[in-house]
Amino acid sequence: MDISVAKRSDHRLFGLLLFLAPIVAVGFVFRLLLVVRAWAELPHDITLPLVFLVGLLADLAYASYFLIPWALYLVLAPQRLFATRLHRGLMVVALAFELWILLFTSAAEWIFWDEFGTRFNFIAVDYLVYTHEVIDNILESYPVAPILAALAASAVLLAVGYARQARFRDWTRSATKMSARLRVGLPVLMIPVLTSVALDAHSMPDFTNSYAEELSHNGGYMFFAAFRDNELDFHRFYLDADPARTDRRIRQLVTQRNARFDSLPGTPERRRIENGKEELRYNVIQIVVESLSADFLGAFGNREGLTPNLDKLARESLLFTNMLATGTRTVRGMESLTLSVPPTPGRSIVKRPANDVMQSTGTIVRDKGYTPVFFYGGYGYFDNMNDFFGRNGFAIRDRASEPEDGIVFTNAWGVSDEDLYGWVLDDADERFAHGEPFFDFVMTTSNHRPYTYPAGRIDIPPGTGRAGAVKYTDYAIGKFIEAARQRPWFDHTIFVIVADHCASSAGKVELPVERYRIPLLIYAPALIDPQRIDGLASQIDVAPTLFGLLNWSYASELFGRDLMQVSAGEHRALIGTYQKLGLLSGDNTLTVLEPDKSTSEFVYDPAAGAQLPEQPRDAAVLDAIAYYQTAADLYSRRARSSQ
Repeated sequence: MDISVAKRSDHRLFGLLLFLAPIVAVGFVFRLLLVVRAWAELPHDITLPLVFLVGLLADLAYASYFLIPWALYLVLAPQRLFATRLHRGLMVVALAFELWILLFTSAAEWIFWDEFGTRFNFIAVDYLVYTHEVIDNILESYPVAPILAALAASAVLLAVGYARQARFRDWTRSATKMSARLRVGLPVLMIPVLTSVALDAHSMPDFTNSYAEELSHNGGYMFFAAFRDNELDFHRFYLDADPARTDRRIRQLVTQRNARFDSLPGTPERRRIENGKEELRYNVIQIVVESLSADFLGAFGNREGLTPNLDKLARESLLFTNMLATGTRTVRGMESLTLSVPPTPGRSIVKRPANDVMQSTGTIVRDKGYTPVFFYGGYGYFDNMNDFFGRNGFAIRDRASEPEDGIVFTNAWGVSDEDLYGWVLDDADERFAHGEPFFDFVMTTSNHRPYTYPAGRIDIPPGTGRAGAVKYTDYAIGKFIEAARQRPWFDHTIFVIVADHCASSAGKVELPVERYRIPLLIYAPALIDPQRIDGLASQIDVAPTLFGLLNWSYASELFGRDLMQVSAGEHRALIGTYQKLGLLSGDNTLTVLEPDKSTSEFVYDPAAGAQLPEQPRDAAVLDAIAYYQTAADLYSRRARSSQ
């Protein structure tokens, strides 16, 4: 490629530089705005210049893809068309359209950062599939029409001003032969190919501060990289180990006092849980609360008074004070609570085609004579919920299955929590009347942007922020428990209240432990004495603990354990993103498996929320591999056999 030719404004391919400049300029300004926004979380040293340098490389990589259509057009467009006045006007329109895309993407990323504290990533890919809910949520949360109008006006003004520059006018009057266009255009079209080989999401430089790393990315580039890498083969991307070693270790990691292991090949985690007592057939209502961070509750030190009902229940429940979610998305919470499995790399099993190949709570409770029901206030096709729960033995009750009559309130995500709990109460009354025990998985939606709920319920107006949504969530739970208390089935029912994930997952490190802590309350005043349990625990332990309270004996392939049967010093939690896989031990050592076959280790200080890097220990690394490799292999093997 002749660079000197490409720089001449009288060469048609010079237009690529004209269209490249806005990408670099918008990328720089947007990154600068994000740096200002995240200033308090960033190190103020050489890291900041490096953020902009690496960011420039990321923007250029993104531009190499973005400019493909322009390169093809500029090479192939006939000269007689290119020389017309109409075509010159169309080039200004094309420039305005490019600027609008760049500004619109930046605005969308600003909103995304506000929600997740990251540039576009795998979550954005997930949300793109569910445009109805996402668009409705945005329409209810932001003044979309004025924003779009402002972006369009800005794009037009910038394009007109840019087009008045002498070099742009000279370029639109250029006359370049096809041979000269090909000499420049063909090498340009090779740049994206070289970029995809030399620069991907895994080869970008790492920063010790996760905010700095996110700011160095290009959102558009990372979006497509996440789309490409939405499933990660464990053995290809992560440090693995001899299955003979991991099989032995996983048995030690999932054992508990009343477990007896089988000898079936390929399932080292399979064991028989023997409780040795009369099995109980109490009803179970498990409420999974959207985005309920532990630090919203007064029981965990909050002083805003947002959760008076949950705080009262906490004093009357088994309260687990050191419970960690496995991930940062609802589907991760569903995966861990239903399958009791570590957070597998890539997309959640909930969203994979073979999502019924693992043992689930649905199959276990069906064996005990229950018909489990999944309740969801929205449309359960979102995040593949209905397919997942239906395949795993649950009946489905969502907005599509319920009559519109009697619904008090709806927003982008579904009906209010009050409406949802009304469905649960009606179903429980009907089951009780027929002498059937019930096991319900209830997924709420009210504690979610746009934070709207029925007016007049609490002293915070709807739509004003997270605090109001949390307080309404608490109000609806309190109202539900009081209504249930009047039912004849109340004294024979166990209520489990747990979150799917925290409200915010962003932190200065990639796996900020404090952003995974959620509440777990097991409430049954006639059946279970209140107790505070402070040992480290994982979401994958919720189902085995519940089955233990019911004195159930069963064959288990669950990776969680009954927390009432775990010996002191054996506590742990599994946390992850779709790429980073973490194991937090009871001594607050966090071991992380990275998708480039590397490992890292940190000592977590709960008081300060700090994580100090340490040299990874072989034993801790083996434990992490044993959990994640065994789970990934089990799923992969069964998924292949189901095809």
